[in-house]
Amino acid sequence: MESKNLQFKTNLNCGNCVAKVQSDLDNANGISEWNVDTTNSDKILTIKSEGISEDEIVTIIKKKGFKAEPISE
Repeated sequence: MESKNLQFKTNLNCGNCVAKVQSDLDNANGISEWNVDTTNSDKILTIKSEGISEDEIVTIIKKKGFKAEPISE
């Protein structure tokens, strides 16, 4: 399966917010890398997908009490 980058607009505003979702994203099947640009006004979450879907990522983020909205390329 080819890897692709997925991007999401989030409300992960700071390091503490990112830390709350870190273990879930680190342990999710289908994610090889991820990061959040908290300096961007849209708090962009970038995922290097190895098979995980946008819906699965949104669900992970929502379970932690945050929002994630896919950004169309």
